[in-house]
Order: sequence, then structure tokens, then C-alpha cells
Amino acid sequence: MLKEERQAFIIKQINLHNKVLSSDLSLKLNVSEDTVRRDLNELAESGQILKVHGGALSKSFHYPFSQSEVYAKESKKEIARKVIDLLKDGMSVLVGGGTTMIEVARMIPDTLRCTFFTVSPLVALELAERPNINVILLGGQLSKNSHIMIGAQVVNQLSEIKVDLCILGTNSLSVEDGLTDSDWEVVQVKKAMIRSAKKTAIMSIAEKLGSDQNMKICDLNSIHYLVTDLRPSDTCLKEYAAVVEAV
Repeated sequence: MLKEERQAFIIKQINLHNKVLSSDLSLKLNVSEDTVRRDLNELAESGQILKVHGGALSKSFHYPFSQSEVYAKESKKEIARKVIDLLKDGMSVLVGGGTTMIEVARMIPDTLRCTFFTVSPLVALELAERPNINVILLGGQLSKNSHIMIGAQVVNQLSEIKVDLCILGTNSLSVEDGLTDSDWEVVQVKKAMIRSAKKTAIMSIAEKLGSDQNMKICDLNSIHYLVTDLRPSDTCLKEYAAVVEAV
């Protein structure tokens, strides 16, 4: 594979999953980790990604308020519009972070009256703009990679609440492996969030469907709603719709 092809693949993976590990890229590309590190360094120097220890991060994810940087923005807006239909007055809602969730927060109508719990300071700031929304930011250690609160403190707080609906973005989702991620701390927080909710909605652009990472959050049957940018009748959702309600 040519360098240009490798780097295009790396950028695609980073845009889709927000974070990639050098070791995983090495296996997928069948090249040495030294080669991957050189590619990551070049991409970081050209301003296309953010290089971190052991891998790289998406600029889109880390600068969600920069409209030009957000990957698949129109698809995420379509998902956000569908999520709004799941929200009803009087609900208690627990939400994660990420660019799609920020789009949801921006679309919440001023008339909606709900209480939102969140582990994301960025999402909390957006929600606070809505006049009839009560916002509770759960505390803990702020992850520099995911921009959400992590650690035992936030997991303990989550164990003390019960909400009507949990809304989460995803890094990877498949019928076989369910919801997966590559960050141990984030996995623990998301597991606790799902346990705290009567129902869970997972948001995913179509490109992420059928992908998996090395740490499991939950099986597909633990999810109640799968919200994508596809029509619910799309053939790509047929296997998922047998287990979860596609929205």
C-alpha cells in the first residue's frame, strides 16, 4: 500500500472512531508500528489529526464548535432530528458527549421541559442555553481524549440515579459484538450510564455500523433504540432491526 493510501485509511479511521491506536493501525495495515508512527507524525504536522501517546485523535471530535472540522455533519444533524422525537416533557435524560450529541443539544426546542444529566462539560454548556432544561453535570476526572468525566467518582454518581432515557454516541457497533470502544475508562462510564437508564438510545452514522473495537460495552439486546442517518427500512439495518428498534 502506498503512503498516500495508508494515510487516507488512517484519516478515515480517525474520523469514524475519534481515536485510533498505533498498534491497531499496524495490524489493519499490515505494516510496522514505526511506519504508522511516521504516518501519524506527518498527518499531525500537516494539521489533519491530533497526535497523542500511542495513537491519534480526531480534530473533528476535539473542536466540535468549529463547524468546518465536524465529520459527516449533515448525517449527524439528521440523527439529532430523530433523537429529538424521543424526548418528552417531564423526562429525566442521561447523555454522553461527542459531536452528534452536541447537535442534539442545539436542536432541543425551547418549549421542552426536561432534566438532563450529562458527563460532558461541552454538552452541558449547549444544554444550558435551553430555557426550560435543568442541567446536572456529573463530576469526576476530565478525560483529555474523550472530553467526558471518567473515574470512580462519576461511576458512583451514576449508580445513584435512575433516568427514563440514556442517549449515547458510539465508536463502533455491530450485530455480533454490540457496542464497543477502545478506551477502558470510557467503557466503564458508558456501562454505568446504561445501567442507570430504563431505556437506551444509541446514535451512529451508517459508516460505523458493522465495525468493532477491542473493549465491549454491551450487547445489542441491551439497546432499545438505534438512531442512524438511514431510513428505518434500509436493508443495512435489517439485522439490527431484528433486535433493536431502528429509528
